[in-house]
Amino acid sequence: MKLFVFWLACAFSLLASSLASAATVEHTFNVQNKTIKRLCKEQVIVTVNGLFPGPTISVREGDTVIVHVFNKSPYNITIHWHGVRQLFTAWADGPEYITQCPISPGKNYTHKFNVTDQEGTLWWHAHTSFLRATVHGVFIIRPRSGRFPFPKPYKQVPIILGDWFNGNIMDIVTQILATGGLRISDAFTINGLPGDLFNCSQNQTYKLRVKRGKTYLLRMVNAALNNNLFFKIANHKFTVVAVDATYTKKYVTDVIVIAPGQSADVLLKADQPIGSYYMAASPYVVGEPLPLFDKTTTRGIVVYHGDKTSSKPVKVALPPFNDTPTAHKFFSNITGLVGGPHWVPVPLEVDEHMFITVNVNIQRCPANATCQGALQQKFSSSMNNESFVLPIGRGFSIMEAFFHNVSGVYTSDFPDNPPVVFDFTNPKISLNPNLLFAPKSTKVKKLKFNSTVEIVYQNTAILNAQSHPMHIHGFNFHVLAQGFGNFNSNRDKAKYNLVNPQRRNTIAVPAGGWAVIRFQADNPGVWFVHCHVEDHMLWGLNTAFEVENGPTPSTSLPPPPPDLPKC
Repeated sequence: MKLFVFWLACAFSLLASSLASAATVEHTFNVQNKTIKRLCKEQVIVTVNGLFPGPTISVREGDTVIVHVFNKSPYNITIHWHGVRQLFTAWADGPEYITQCPISPGKNYTHKFNVTDQEGTLWWHAHTSFLRATVHGVFIIRPRSGRFPFPKPYKQVPIILGDWFNGNIMDIVTQILATGGLRISDAFTINGLPGDLFNCSQNQTYKLRVKRGKTYLLRMVNAALNNNLFFKIANHKFTVVAVDATYTKKYVTDVIVIAPGQSADVLLKADQPIGSYYMAASPYVVGEPLPLFDKTTTRGIVVYHGDKTSSKPVKVALPPFNDTPTAHKFFSNITGLVGGPHWVPVPLEVDEHMFITVNVNIQRCPANATCQGALQQKFSSSMNNESFVLPIGRGFSIMEAFFHNVSGVYTSDFPDNPPVVFDFTNPKISLNPNLLFAPKSTKVKKLKFNSTVEIVYQNTAILNAQSHPMHIHGFNFHVLAQGFGNFNSNRDKAKYNLVNPQRRNTIAVPAGGWAVIRFQADNPGVWFVHCHVEDHMLWGLNTAFEVENGPTPSTSLPPPPPDLPKC
């Protein structure tokens, strides 16, 4: 009898565990305007549920997520679940005119998807114009078992690094499109607060309260529109344990470098004397000629429990804005946790090789107009000399056209290589008119289901050598190698890490350099590929992967949901 009771208890325990691991997490997102005050002035911004940053979504690996999005704002909107694999749920991915038409004011759409084989920190954000400046939040995936591959932290703390613009963000976009120039932010923020270095901001400083001896898991996201960011806390070190919701071998550092779109899980040990310490973030930017960027610093404060002093927090020294050695050391020294949860070995046989140049270009200024881009023209950008245009006004998103076999929305002839081979990282070639101007098109790359794809991203010095954070929707990829200068396969293939490379969804391609990634195209649908610098995406530094269906209905793209927004 005792044995029967024991087995019965075990059965109930397993059933409870199974049910707990397969929960449905449901949220309602009301996208709406709200007036808030930053930098001495009140401003109307677009928010979700009146929050800036927006609500945190926390799920367990294996859960089903349902989010009802009601657009009560005056603008079109879509929501993207950045880094979520969306395996066979591509209709929930969110980028406007790629997987869906935008949700118009007064309309709604329900996202439904599973979260499988991922743990760590991701985020969600608007994928319509520049609205992600204020429409964003953290997306946390907890282990189904409740166990981390590192000692359990005392607390988990979301840290969103962002930026702030004085002015209506949609008016700013309209100005950028009209003049072909750009607009830098007015401040960086930590969890929506600019910190105490700005006027009227003494009471708008983020404070993290800690207990001495405890370890905290910082769930970090860079939500800034255009800038890589350095992040430090005075007298403290970090241990990186995951990037882009994939576990890493522990990496100890005193500075975090995080590109737009990237996320990181970082352990912070509160091991300093009781007191208070500044945390701070500032931009990492390089380029020739000297780039235009927000040169401000945002600060928060780490306050130890029991601190009763009135002394000022210990100051923190950040790297210079152009400290490429520090940035490259961080980006290139992180490795994957072999054998850890959801570890995926590097596929060794490659079916598709692509060499993609990443360029900043110009396009002609219209007659009788004044343009503020380089050489009095409009800024543009391209991949392999193709500057992407969203199929606005063509009646369908690209994935709808793919599913229904509709022609005239896009073409499947994105080139595997640049049309011209040149000295990519030599700034002296930057004024060659054959390289400055790129044709506008809506071209995507077709991939066979389950094919293995290797991409060499080659940065160029056309107009301005910058770090480009390249993001691929629907996939995680292995980062095999990265370096400076022109990629040379005979020399640089020897640098490939095929044993324990980091896996990401966004790779910061070094300024004046290159990066090599590899992934398996096991997810049918149309997946956006773009630079996560918002200006560059607006200018055309995008394409998409059209991944064919698998051999069975269960490995094919399902029909669109009935409430999918219409163009």
